[in-house]
Amino acid sequence: MHIRIEGHDLPAQRGGAQADALRLANVHVGVQRQRAVVELVPAWDSSATWEFEITSREVDELLDVGGPWVHGRPGARFLYLSWGNVGDFGFDMFRRAKLMFGDVPTAVLRSAHEGGGVLTASLGLTDELGGPVCARVRPPAIEWSVR
Repeated sequence: MHIRIEGHDLPAQRGGAQADALRLANVHVGVQRQRAVVELVPAWDSSATWEFEITSREVDELLDVGGPWVHGRPGARFLYLSWGNVGDFGFDMFRRAKLMFGDVPTAVLRSAHEGGGVLTASLGLTDELGGPVCARVRPPAIEWSVR
């Protein structure tokens, strides 16, 4: 199954002291693949997009997903978007957002599993306080579709 995550409204695009601090700290966001955070995007970019493949299979008439991008146990699978500072010693994570497969409407997930298109998540990457979005991102803050 092909996944596409489309992030918009990155926190360092906005003006003000918090956005300046994020730029000065060289904050980036990436998608977590196993323990590594990859495909880093600066917090001041206009948008962020990640695309990758996951596995999907039916288990007792339910869909389950897996692969190196997927975290969690069966019935509670998710993807991580991880925030961190990029410096001389690499990426130093300080915050993560969880995108839960349980929040994907069943018909949408089934359509992607059956080859109906790309499972796409669209979400803003700035929280209500102007910082990087974190914790579980729930609808309507995230929109899942097949395109």
